Amino acid sequence: MYRSISLHLLRDTHIGQSVTLSGWVDIRRDLGGVIFIDLRDREGIVQVVFNPQNQNIFQVAEHLRSEDVVKITGTVTKRPTGTENPKVATGTIDIVASGLEVLNKSEVPPFPLDYEPTNEDLKLTYRYLDLRRRPMLENLKTRHKTVHTVRNFFNEQDFLEIETPILFKSTPEGAREYLVPSRANPGKFFALPQSPQQFKQLLMVSGIEKYFQIAKCFRDEDLRADRQPEFTQIDIEMSFITREDIYFLIENLLKKVWKEVKGIDIPTPFPRLTFREVLDTYGIDKPDRRFALKLVDFTEEFRSSGFQVFSKVIAGGGVVKAINAKGFAVVTAGQLDDLTNLAKASGAKGLAFIKVENGEWKSPIVKFFNEAEKKALIEKLDIKDGDLILFGADEWLAACEVLGKIRLKCIEYMLKMNLVSLDTTVFDFLWVVDFPLLTHDKDSNRYVSTHHPFTSPVVEDIAKLDDAPTQVRGQHYDIVLNGTELGGGSIRIHQPDVQKKLFEDLLKIPQEIAEARFGYMVRAFRFGAPPHGGIALGLDRLVAILCGTTSIRDVIAFPKNQRAHDLMAQSPAEVEPRQLKELHIKVVE
Repeated sequence: MYRSISLHLLRDTHIGQSVTLSGWVDIRRDLGGVIFIDLRDREGIVQVVFNPQNQNIFQVAEHLRSEDVVKITGTVTKRPTGTENPKVATGTIDIVASGLEVLNKSEVPPFPLDYEPTNEDLKLTYRYLDLRRRPMLENLKTRHKTVHTVRNFFNEQDFLEIETPILFKSTPEGAREYLVPSRANPGKFFALPQSPQQFKQLLMVSGIEKYFQIAKCFRDEDLRADRQPEFTQIDIEMSFITREDIYFLIENLLKKVWKEVKGIDIPTPFPRLTFREVLDTYGIDKPDRRFALKLVDFTEEFRSSGFQVFSKVIAGGGVVKAINAKGFAVVTAGQLDDLTNLAKASGAKGLAFIKVENGEWKSPIVKFFNEAEKKALIEKLDIKDGDLILFGADEWLAACEVLGKIRLKCIEYMLKMNLVSLDTTVFDFLWVVDFPLLTHDKDSNRYVSTHHPFTSPVVEDIAKLDDAPTQVRGQHYDIVLNGTELGGGSIRIHQPDVQKKLFEDLLKIPQEIAEARFGYMVRAFRFGAPPHGGIALGLDRLVAILCGTTSIRDVIAFPKNQRAHDLMAQSPAEVEPRQLKELHIKVVE
């Protein structure tokens, strides 16, 4: 027997009892001939005392080091008055050791485990040691509790949890896929699924009605803090529902998760803003509304302006918008250059600005403004001394998106300079709705799906598909929290004729390609497909927010780095030539 009790369960009620404990040496201290160690397991920690009278184990204890794995027998005793440690649950007791067995010696760890290493690659190379740190362990426990709560919720709602295949067929219309060669079918490939989208729709055709899955998904994309090549979705699909049913379901799911995991009651229903509203106000479709820095329209005020950069844009059908970064007139020249370069990289020709300092408006463009224009700026932006005004002038979408990026960069600078504060106790949930069903891609001169080609148009907009397709709203919705898109979904097309029209007439997918990629789905819809829809929530992003971290790597047990490398296992790696030969593959430099 390695243990008779787990460390976190030890209390004063065990005083006088003999116990067997196992775990890791956290810290060893030699104080005046008596050796103390803090023994640690997954859930707790306790102080063990080795007295020199018991020379057999005392001599072994002298050579213990941090992270050695040991088994200890001893008696639970009360600590002497004044030596208690109120910071730990076992801080009123000691274990006086009568037996010690070293189960495994540890080399010196490459980094101390009592603080977070600054070298990310080092952490990932020795991930198993990083996971021993208490914050990382707590993250994994939060993930477990979240998944447990999600499963309980859907079970209570009569959903069926169904697994869908990992080996799928390639559908290159979406994100870049991971391809898997088929040895049994030379020259042919599976693809790892970007999501179970098509399978979950087929489950609705199958009559399942309520499906969910904690699903693994794969995308061969460039990485960042909230993206991994393999990630996990809470995947959901239902039949005979409308958007309102989805909103109600997900709001109650998230309400339950926040209550169970964080003990917080979040108010429902969540606010809803249209795609146009969030772009017009925040310049992004996943706004962080905790910062009162909004885009304000000045198109009418500058329509006849003497500043021709603005008036010409407006005459060409564009808009002029501005934001007031309050208190940010202290912007440095380097920061202003960075903001200008960001604007240019986002498609703008430059970045017009006004710094308000000591009652003076400092900017090369102010001399072109008349008094009415200045008054409008003051009133609509609430301009005060110390403010920085930034402008965007372009087509509506371009102006919004450029200024939205500038807004986020300003917030980043202002947080670092303590000009604004971030309330981490606020959880601002938001539905973004009424996305355009289609957008027009200038490069290919064709329409592309904003969400995916199975998204159903808003019923009252279907008549516009022929004459004004970009004005058609899709039944697509995103759930956003504090500037992070937690998930998205849509009501699906279930009528074969509508799906065919979208494929052939609007997306211009040739019939033979549509048949090869999606033929089985279109055929399935001919056999009594019910109205259906669903959503997928990013589990990794959700747990990261619950844990208060900005990187999903902190809530995934064994993540890849930003180059999609597993530094611990050293993968991806080269394979033997015979393996490639079996797969009929040749690597070409």
